Amino acid sequence: MDLVKLTEELVMAVVTDKDIAQVREFPTEDEKVIQIEVLVSNDDMPKVIGKNGKVINSIRTLVQASSYIKENKIVKINIDSI
Repeated sequence: MDLVKLTEELVMAVVTDKDIAQVREFPTEDEKVIQIEVLVSNDDMPKVIGKNGKVINSIRTLVQASSYIKENKIVKINIDSI
């Protein structure tokens, strides 16, 4: 599975406003790094981050583990509100 698609599925499982949520990949200078940007509504931001960042850290861990299995790249996931 594509890492961006995996990230999108995990984020969509958490958010309420699925129409606003977006997940995109941005190019980086280092070919071994994948930069993923997650955009959600202000109301969904606490749900995606979770208490003490547990939800977003879990998403990062799952996506990074998938990357090690398939592509062996470093994944950086940033989250922001729209």
